[in-house]
Amino acid sequence: MTDPGRLGSNARPYFFLSYAHTPGTGSSGHDPNLWVHRLYDDLCEAIMEITPHPEGVPVGFMDRGMHLGEGWVGRLSDALASCRVFVPLYSPRYFRSEPCGQEWRGFANREVIRHAGDHQTGIVPVWWVRVPRENLPDVASGLQFNHSDFGTDYLNEGMLALSKLGYFRESYELAVHRLAQRIVHVAESVEIAQGTTADFLTLPSAFEAPVPSRQLRISVLACDTRRLPPGRAARTYGSSALDWQPYWRESDLSLARHAEGVVRKLNFHTSVHRFEEEAELLLGGSGGEGTAAEPSAPGVLLLDRWALLDPERRALVKRFDELNPGWVSVLEPWAQDDPDCRDADDGLGELAGETLVRKRGEARPTFHGIQDGLPTLSAFDRELPLAALRAMSGFVDRTWQQPPAEDPGRPRPNLRDALTGGAPQDHSSGKRGERPRGPTAGSRPDTWNGSANPGSSVADPAEGTR
Repeated sequence: MTDPGRLGSNARPYFFLSYAHTPGTGSSGHDPNLWVHRLYDDLCEAIMEITPHPEGVPVGFMDRGMHLGEGWVGRLSDALASCRVFVPLYSPRYFRSEPCGQEWRGFANREVIRHAGDHQTGIVPVWWVRVPRENLPDVASGLQFNHSDFGTDYLNEGMLALSKLGYFRESYELAVHRLAQRIVHVAESVEIAQGTTADFLTLPSAFEAPVPSRQLRISVLACDTRRLPPGRAARTYGSSALDWQPYWRESDLSLARHAEGVVRKLNFHTSVHRFEEEAELLLGGSGGEGTAAEPSAPGVLLLDRWALLDPERRALVKRFDELNPGWVSVLEPWAQDDPDCRDADDGLGELAGETLVRKRGEARPTFHGIQDGLPTLSAFDRELPLAALRAMSGFVDRTWQQPPAEDPGRPRPNLRDALTGGAPQDHSSGKRGERPRGPTAGSRPDTWNGSANPGSSVADPAEGTR
């Protein structure tokens, strides 16, 4: 296949659409990211109409979903390295997303060779949902773009409302046309060097660090090719436990890397560790004689039952289970298409049950991720977000301190906040579990006040320069 970079700038994608994936609620069955897909398709069509972009060369790029199939990281990294304009869709969820911050960083790292006029960057932001100015990270609040020509309805409502509501159809079409013109103008005014195709997931986020409860420490206890028990083939393992691929027929990624991709799209910032390293912190040293460290973030343990055949590892997991930290959830992948697992199902399932007495006891009766194992990658993808949210809840409960009399108290987490990426509201009454009956001091409404005036507390894209 021909490398678009060798065909000149006209053969490179015009834009990279960066957005925060919205998780489905499970009740409606429709894709919550449908409106982003529609905007992308409409932008591609509009740009083809106003430019001589070559036929057969992608006009833009967007990550279509949460399915991390073969080559997903490479395709996304290539697009970040070659696109001419970066189009982030601003929303509260966007700036809490680590992948979005990594995409921003990947594009911003590319050298600007030439620029003209007021355009000094190849970033063209879009108000998907209006965000208060004080909630914008520095990299976003410093951008200088005037969006007044996108229309008054766009300034007042944001692009999401225009795309969803038939009442704004003409306003949506105008905003898309003007946005397409802006993308083309910036692409022709700013020349940006071709970037490297390094794995974008290795980049630091361009946004500020999250609160501890939005971090997630993923630990792995698994065999490796140097320490395989009898009866276990080496196909699913590498030189490190972090290379474990129990679902190798369904994904070319290690399970730890795949898990990172899933929970990052739920707005968790992740790190991956060997369980032996985490146990040092949880249990106070390898012998248990030291002092256990205070938890810095919630965690999820990915457990390979085959590793329990090693007496040392089994003893380590047993001590972990006796401690039973509520801020660490356990998942047991157990691939149904693995003949070794089928042959050893009863014996290793019983061994895991004897080792994880407390962790299995705390699972709800309908949760089969611990008792029966997770037979497929799709089953793993369904249970991992729930495990992460249970760990987050346990972490907040663990670090909760009864506030002093003069302190109104810290907000409690709830499932809606966890799924939307929002922060729990402050309960000024000082009573746990009681909702405030009215506005509280220092609180801000969750929705924009509708004002497009420069004096509003909401960032106004019509202001131009700051």
